[in-house]
Amino acid sequence: MPRLDLEVSPRAMRVLAGLALVLGSAAFAGCAHAPVVDRQARQAPTPAPLAGVWVFAQGPAFPGPRYMRIALKDGQWQGYITTDWYGDIPMDKLRVEGDVAHFEIDNGNAKLPVRPWTATLDGGQVQVVGRIWDEQVDIVGQRGGEADAARLAFPSEALPALRSLRPDGLMATPPMGWSSWNTFADRIDDATIRGIADAMVRSGLRDAGYRYINIDDGWQGTRGADGVLQPNAHFPDMRALADYVHAKGLKLGIYSSPGPKTCAGYTGSYGHVEQDARTWAGWGIDYVKYDLCSGEGIFRTPTQVRQAYLKMGLALRATDRPIVYSLCQYGRDHVGRWGREVGGHLWRTTGDIEDAYPVMSGIGFDRNGGAADAGPGGWNDPDMLEVGNGGMSEDEYRTHMSLWALSAAPLLLGNDLRRMTPATRKLLLNPAVIAVDQDVLGVQGTQVRREGDIALWRKPMADGSVVLGLFNRGAVAGRIAVSPADAGFTPGAWQVRDLWSGKRLDPHIAEFQVVAHGATLLRAWPHPGAAAKHQ
Repeated sequence: MPRLDLEVSPRAMRVLAGLALVLGSAAFAGCAHAPVVDRQARQAPTPAPLAGVWVFAQGPAFPGPRYMRIALKDGQWQGYITTDWYGDIPMDKLRVEGDVAHFEIDNGNAKLPVRPWTATLDGGQVQVVGRIWDEQVDIVGQRGGEADAARLAFPSEALPALRSLRPDGLMATPPMGWSSWNTFADRIDDATIRGIADAMVRSGLRDAGYRYINIDDGWQGTRGADGVLQPNAHFPDMRALADYVHAKGLKLGIYSSPGPKTCAGYTGSYGHVEQDARTWAGWGIDYVKYDLCSGEGIFRTPTQVRQAYLKMGLALRATDRPIVYSLCQYGRDHVGRWGREVGGHLWRTTGDIEDAYPVMSGIGFDRNGGAADAGPGGWNDPDMLEVGNGGMSEDEYRTHMSLWALSAAPLLLGNDLRRMTPATRKLLLNPAVIAVDQDVLGVQGTQVRREGDIALWRKPMADGSVVLGLFNRGAVAGRIAVSPADAGFTPGAWQVRDLWSGKRLDPHIAEFQVVAHGATLLRAWPHPGAAAKHQ
């Protein structure tokens, strides 16, 4: 962000005023035509006392305020607060009334409510008060100068020109694995990751297709003098951890942000993108989740966000290691249309999921991305699974798995694999349901019919069969009529299997009852000799 020019200082204004008063005097006696000074210019007001640089010696870690600059430029007040999280935050709608400045803060997130801020001059100090996210900020600043501004300035980062990267052959089907965040948040360590890897093998999840063990936020330490980011004390040797995971036939993932801070306040990749990519490749990392977080306050336009994600995409490609690249910028700017171009293999379509039916169903039914954007090499990501975390019923978790499988979504578990109930294992290990998600045709299923709370979804499969999802979004049981035409088949008998029970059904079945918040998942084939309309 360009810096604002300061107005002429009060001292300089007094000097200029003195010169104006002696115009035409002996000082200009040698001039044939002494300059004429406009009376209005002589009486121009000096800048308000709040103008200039104000340095914050202390303040909350979020957003990490460094200094504030206020200036009058072209008759308009302008300003910004430089922070550790968001760089230079604009002071929107800034107006100065004597010793008080009134403004609003914009950190790049349009969903945040607008809250008023003030900067008040008191006894030679400035007190800045306001609220950002859930943090109440009340800080005191001292008068500073240009040397302070230079010392505390937020560094700029060059972004690459937009270009389209070629497919790299990874992720022909959606990734399957596990992520630490839903259960552990940032309270994660080496021993836990090793235990999860052991449980993934012991439970049969690895052999069912779940391969990635992804460490989300909370592993980062500090950068050394050489700029290399070291893991924190909870991860003493990341290379050794990767070797342990790889030895079990699994892959290791890691997390970062294009901003200076991750969402939990750890060190991001801002200013060190290429260096971090090389470090991760050296550790043997197989998967990178790149979460916008503080980057939303720095990369403020859709183009800049794309460029920031392209920068990491280029850096990962340059390592010559096959690394899955997961984009997480919450589905903004129709990311599915450009996610592949920046090197992404999957992209979040929404904000964070929660272990609650209203949130899960709202994402799964309504915010799971455009079907046309998904397919081999790139997938819509409606966020991690919550199955087994205890916040939903077994029927609701069955709906969760059914929706994600029909959507060809990444199946990234979010529960504690070391402590799974038999019911949870049964939901996660159903091979017929996993096959729906992993079908090589790679078509994302879509809703084709809805009657009140009852919805019908359809997903064509590579072998010519069709998977139908029967969903009840209501609080009481409901019934739905289903026929071969719903699968795109010609009228007549069909072969139908219930994928959750594993039972083959009566080929003449025409109606199903679906429990409240529940799902029935059917795979149908046309009767031998009958044609399928969708082929």
